[in-house]
Amino acid sequence: MKKFFSSLLLCLIILQAGCSQGFSQQSIERLSKVQAPAVSPKKTLPTTSEGPSVTMVADFEKGLENLLGGQTGDWNLNPSDVNNSYTDLAIVPFPGKDGKESKVLRLTYSVDSDIPAQNGFWTKLMGFDASQYDHFEMDVKGDAAKGFTEKFKMEIKKCLDKDCLETVQGSAIVPVTPEWQTVNIPLNQMTGLIDFQNPEAWKNPRISYNNLNELIFIFNDKFVTKRTGRIFFDNIRFTRTGQPGPSAVDHPEYGLKKTTIPHGTPEFAKFLAGRLRGFPKTISVKKQFPEEDKAFLKEVARDTWRFFDEITDTEHGLPLDNIKLGDTVPLGEGTWIGDYTNITNVGVYLMAVVSAYDLGFITKEDAVARMQKTLTTMEKLECHKSGFPYNYYDTTLLVPTSYFVSFVDSGWLYLGYYVAKNAFPEELSEQVGRLLARANFKFFYDPVANQMYHGYYENLGVYTDYRYGVFYAEPRAATYMAIARGDVPEKLWFEGVVRTFPLNYKWQSQTPKNRTERTVLGYKYAGGYYEWKDLQYVPSWGGSSFEALMPTVVLEEKKLAPEGLGKNDAVHAQGQMRYALEELGMPVWGMSPSADPSGSYTEYGAKPFGIKGYKAGVVTPHASALALEFMPAEAVQNLRKLIELYDIYGEYGFYDAVSVPEGKVARKYYSLDQGMILIAINNYLHDGAIRKRFHADPEMKKGDNLLTAEKFFETASQDTSAGAKP
Repeated sequence: MKKFFSSLLLCLIILQAGCSQGFSQQSIERLSKVQAPAVSPKKTLPTTSEGPSVTMVADFEKGLENLLGGQTGDWNLNPSDVNNSYTDLAIVPFPGKDGKESKVLRLTYSVDSDIPAQNGFWTKLMGFDASQYDHFEMDVKGDAAKGFTEKFKMEIKKCLDKDCLETVQGSAIVPVTPEWQTVNIPLNQMTGLIDFQNPEAWKNPRISYNNLNELIFIFNDKFVTKRTGRIFFDNIRFTRTGQPGPSAVDHPEYGLKKTTIPHGTPEFAKFLAGRLRGFPKTISVKKQFPEEDKAFLKEVARDTWRFFDEITDTEHGLPLDNIKLGDTVPLGEGTWIGDYTNITNVGVYLMAVVSAYDLGFITKEDAVARMQKTLTTMEKLECHKSGFPYNYYDTTLLVPTSYFVSFVDSGWLYLGYYVAKNAFPEELSEQVGRLLARANFKFFYDPVANQMYHGYYENLGVYTDYRYGVFYAEPRAATYMAIARGDVPEKLWFEGVVRTFPLNYKWQSQTPKNRTERTVLGYKYAGGYYEWKDLQYVPSWGGSSFEALMPTVVLEEKKLAPEGLGKNDAVHAQGQMRYALEELGMPVWGMSPSADPSGSYTEYGAKPFGIKGYKAGVVTPHASALALEFMPAEAVQNLRKLIELYDIYGEYGFYDAVSVPEGKVARKYYSLDQGMILIAINNYLHDGAIRKRFHADPEMKKGDNLLTAEKFFETASQDTSAGAKP
């Protein structure tokens, strides 16, 4: 049979590649049990005023074209391997679930190949709007005579633009048995379809289930339980049951109250401020800074430390996520005190306390006492059964405010643990050791994709639909740590995450150069780089300072990888400056996710340096701080220029960002961004003090070869495979 290949499958693979506990023996089998949707008998569904309760996509009575008018076909990731890797589809007469003979879809598949094999079925959904439905259903039966896999993956894709060059997808694992069963998949579990940037989607995630483009079945040689087989399908449909089930936008409910004072009022803000060591007294600070650059940086660091000194819950030792100063006075109308925290903030806070000690702002005894209070709280928090904490907690009540367990955020928490442990080993080693031993990062590892999941939704019992697949991005620090701990395989660093995408992926911002096969430590993978003007670099996803340079606060990239990550870091720092000054004609530079004057938190970047590229316009001081390691004079000059041009400096140092076109400042302080400024300054002034603490750990030293082995811009194969793990 002629092999059809859905062009949009490429987008599926792209998004899988990139676009918070027991489980030490995590496996595909466990993954399938976690993600498998419920199997239920077919229901008779009522019709409501919302429209029909069932929309049939395909019943196959009239052939392959589905009932939405969409074409159908089968695809093969490697058409040259067609004799071993294929899906053949046919419409055949067969007794259906009700026992009566009808026409059904028969898929005969094989992934029985010596090379990686992946294939399947697709049918176009023609922009279908499923927002009035809450489940996806289909009748499925394995062929007992031919054999069949007991599970396979399905995805529903959605277009984000009129040409469908950008897509997102939700996925599910479909169970198969020798008898007809109705597989019932709640759309809420297909979390990749939800538009989390739309505030309305947080109220009703179903509004995101529109503009659906394609349904895809995937047989993957690493995932199926039988490499050849036959499966029958019938009555593929969207249904409305009135029972959508839990959602990725849900948060835990708890009956505890902080106070009887109404939430969101100035009085409520004053109540929260009473749990802190202090709060700003003035909005704008005008001061005479030292002329000498290092003295200037220390002054900025001292003010920045005041945020952590004061905006930390005095009872529990947890840093608050963010504060916004009032409209006319710091604590009054318009004030916001975010008395919750993300676990990344906790890891960054531990590094900030160590930095305050290094800089002479606090004594050793004070630093140890602060961290012991924080660590004791972390030991008490309710965690997911994997041992990892949830992503957000209320800093007043110490209850989780999220069902999500995040890989990258858990990573930054643990990175902070390692720094604290090695800063004060006699005092903290035992307590930190207990926390480090609680969980294994294998919990987040997908062995099929050889990548780390973004995270896991406890209330849904599913992992995210996306994984971290871009190498030069913020998660590389957590990935390094997970590999060095021995939790996940070393091959993830080279073979799992990509430096650049294939040349025929037209959606990327530019076509990579020299994308040839490389061999490092025995691992084979594609290299390549982008170019802008006279600069060559491996791109990040969005071209932001955060993605490119935040990992450098803990990883010795400049020292250990001068022709790899270290060189790339330096180019990205220079690119941030040159793109803003030369291309955009801005007076200041440094674009990264940050607040904007409207009050939201948004992604910004230097577009040429991202595979996709974020928008420009807002400059954040933490970008300059992260660049100190690579171009200190220019970074300090930029920070001084920000103070000169904008009213951007307060009692806790730099406010979060300024919208350059309007000159309007976002008068907010974020724990994460303040932490990057403070830690980066400490590293610069004290010869990488935080990085040295991290790499001093015997476990973390095991990962040094990940940094030393690779040179990004060599054209020949870098075969350093002697002694490597194939």
